[in-house]
Amino acid sequence: MKVMLYKNDSLLTRGMVAVLMTQFLSALADNALLFAAIALLKTQAAPSWQIPFLQEAFVIAFIFLAPFVGSFADARPKGQVMMIANAIKFCGAATMLLDLHPLIAYNLVGVGAAAYSPAKYGILGELVATDKLVKANGMMEGSTIVAILLGAVLGGKLTDISVTMALTTICACYLLAAVANTQIPRLPVAHSWTHFSPFMLICDFWVVLLTLFHNKDARFSLLGTSVFWGSGSTLRLLLVAWVPVALGISELSTSANMSGAVAIGIAVGAAGAAKFIGLDKVNRALPAGILIGLFILVFAHMTNLYAAIVLLVLIGACGGFYVVPLNALLQERGLEIVGTGNAVAVQNFFENFAILLLLGLYTAMDRSDVPVVQSATIFGGVVLVSISLLAGYRIKNKQ
Repeated sequence: MKVMLYKNDSLLTRGMVAVLMTQFLSALADNALLFAAIALLKTQAAPSWQIPFLQEAFVIAFIFLAPFVGSFADARPKGQVMMIANAIKFCGAATMLLDLHPLIAYNLVGVGAAAYSPAKYGILGELVATDKLVKANGMMEGSTIVAILLGAVLGGKLTDISVTMALTTICACYLLAAVANTQIPRLPVAHSWTHFSPFMLICDFWVVLLTLFHNKDARFSLLGTSVFWGSGSTLRLLLVAWVPVALGISELSTSANMSGAVAIGIAVGAAGAAKFIGLDKVNRALPAGILIGLFILVFAHMTNLYAAIVLLVLIGACGGFYVVPLNALLQERGLEIVGTGNAVAVQNFFENFAILLLLGLYTAMDRSDVPVVQSATIFGGVVLVSISLLAGYRIKNKQ
């Protein structure tokens, strides 16, 4: 494959650094924007169920665009795809600044993010050698997690001061990401686009999905990462309702800072996975995945701020240690079978479908007036059972 010629034995090439910087700035803006959108909904006295629905408006774009964005990412230089997608996200933030309803504007950002994701992960397999893919993913996850941490803190702090200031800063971050993007080398396309028929692209996507799902490693990775990201997105919004009830703290910045605690843990876990787990030892990550659900169950009943923060860091650490090897496994299998852009598009479809289901569960509990502590307990139980079943199935298959 032509893209193999562009791989490099070093991780810190100009292209890799440019990808990491672009991802950092774009993810920083994405995560700050979530808290700005929540603040806007609160100032508009929107119903409480619209807050979890905000994330659903974001992820629905991933599901409907999944048949198209993978082929698009593989049919064009991936740095160029990242630039286009980042421009769409900038437009979403700018229209929110111009008083477009947060649900609609955040949906537009979701469109950009859906196009961005296959390119940002797919480009790793084209820039680095296969034996360094886990480390490259660790660096990507580390960059993303630091961005989530700073974005959550920045978004929470700025929105407590001024929502307009927060949105202006977020737009500036997207522009800086575009500047960093210009340093990404122009790589050859992975798979030429031979047609642009929506019906044929949907059929192609279905074939890619089935092809990956028939590979036991790819299937395990798809399901495993889906549970993780579904639980992570739901936990972030659950905190907004949980903190005032369990801890008696009403400032949005506290919920944002606690999301940052999860991010710190994920960065630590991702670094540990990059050091201790290779593609041939992925099963070592399974116990950490099971612990995510157990820690959420304990966390749901915390009443002390510092104990809650410690548990959130542990949840994040287990999550980072669990998800990084699974991401690398899918990229390696995807590159072999269908192309990394297509593989990541299928992964996004599964992950965001899981997010939609878990957020739907949380929204339904919120609209049914289920106490938030009880909602968190149910949520932790669902995560524990799901990952335990996946781990048992994986071990059984290996035997």
